[in-house]
This record gives sequence, structure tokens and C-alpha cells, in this order.
Amino acid sequence: MCGLSKCVTRYLLGMAVADLMVITFVVILYQIINAYFPHSFFNLTIICRCILTMIFISMDCSVWLTVAFTFDRFIAICHQMLRTKYCTEKNVTVVITVVFCASIVENVPYYFIYEPREVANGVEWSCYVKSSFYTLPIWAAFLWLETILSPFAPYVLILLFNSLTIRHIILANRVRSGLRGNSSTVKHTDPEMENRRKSIVLLLAISGSFIILWMVNLICYICVQFTDTQFLDATYNDPFTIAELSGYMLKSLSSCTNTFIYAVSQTKFREELKNVIKWPMVLVATATNCIK
Repeated sequence: MCGLSKCVTRYLLGMAVADLMVITFVVILYQIINAYFPHSFFNLTIICRCILTMIFISMDCSVWLTVAFTFDRFIAICHQMLRTKYCTEKNVTVVITVVFCASIVENVPYYFIYEPREVANGVEWSCYVKSSFYTLPIWAAFLWLETILSPFAPYVLILLFNSLTIRHIILANRVRSGLRGNSSTVKHTDPEMENRRKSIVLLLAISGSFIILWMVNLICYICVQFTDTQFLDATYNDPFTIAELSGYMLKSLSSCTNTFIYAVSQTKFREELKNVIKWPMVLVATATNCIK
């Protein structure tokens, strides 16, 4: 795959699958269908519960695969001794499987926190968070656990691993510059240092993108934990509800940007993308020449 190692390829494929799940369940089955087909089959309470549960599962898969990939790159760059043992296809497969399974187990309780928003002719429609979700101790503990696992823990871990990786790269560059005598009047071109600079930009882009796009959602979680505010409890004119929905939108976007950033940063991927874009024009030009 575009000249990447098999480990990186598997991580990117795993992240792409998780991101595709986010697009399917969040954007298509929830946002678009709710907005344009409010009384469709997908808006039945039992189906709505499944969709909402899958939303949380896919979000967690996307976020924690990003964390796992960040840790993998940290090991590959900063700990050469562990690289051969940890960065293997078998370990990557195990990590991806564990992330998917753990996300499913962690988010299954979400299925049971919703009740019908309305009942028409004996049919239950839409979903609404039960009031007991905010009062029962077990649900309060679950909400705290979810807040810690997503987004607090990914926030801290992505920042930590990327910071340590960037620090290692900077220190290695200083040593390399000293050995090559870059302090002299003669300027040397060093492809290795250029690659390291690109790695720093990539890691900063990943960290910055995650932090910015999750910030609103993180603030909303804090407000719910420490105030009397409830999720989706007010009208769409309420400032908190507007902020909450904006946070969901940005969080969904975050789940789709990291794979894109990692992929586009690869030179061979960009070359293949250019070939795909040029292919229709080449096909038309060839057909035109044949006709002539």
C-alpha cells in the first residue's frame, strides 16, 4: 500500500474502517435520516437505540485506534530496541481486535439508557435519555467512566506520546547536526533530518486537530458533570444545546481527519491520488486519439 510498512498499512486500514463506521452511523443513519425521514423505519425506538449505540462504538474505535497508532509510532521512533518486538503484523492485528472488542463491551450499556420519545398507535418512536440516567449512582459512575475514557484519556495519551516523540526527534536532530558540522559556513542537505521535520509537522497536525475538534465536546462533558445541565434537554435555541450539537459535529469530523492526515502525508499516496484524478482525462484523450 503506497510503499508503507505492513504495520502502518494495517493501522490505516483499521482506522479507515472505524471512520467509515462513523460516517455511516453518525452522518447517514442518524443525522441525515432523522432530518429528512423522521418517520422512517430507522426512527423506531429499537432501531434508534442500536444506531446510537453503534455511534458510540464507532467513535471509540476511531479515537482509540488513533491512540494505538500514535503509541506504535512512538515505539518505532523512540525505542529502537522494542521496535522489532512490538511493531509486528501480529501485534498490530491483536491491538486492532482488542480495540474493536473493548469498544463494543464498553458501549453496550448505552443501549439501555434510552426510552421512547413518543408512542403513536402502540408504536415506539425515536429515543430519549431516561431521567434516571442522571440520578442513579450506577449511571453516574458509568458517565464518569465514559468521560475519563473518552475524551480525557485519549487527550492525555496523544499529547504525551506525540510530545515525547517530537522531543526525541529534536534531540536526535541536534546530535546529528553536531556530527555533520552544520554550525560551519558550509550548508549540508540531510534527507534524514528533512524526514524528521516532516514527522514533527505530521504529529503536531494530528495532536492539534484532535484537541481543537474535541474541545467543545469536552467542555460539554464537564458542564454535565459539574452542573445541572443535561444532554439534549433543552430546545435548539438554547446556547448549551447549540454548543453540544456543534461538539458532536466537530467530534464526528475529528474521527475522519486523522486517517486523511496520515494518508495524505505519504508522498506515494499523493502520487497515486494524482494518478486516479488524471486517469479519466487520460482515458478521454486516448479515446479521442483512437477516433481520429
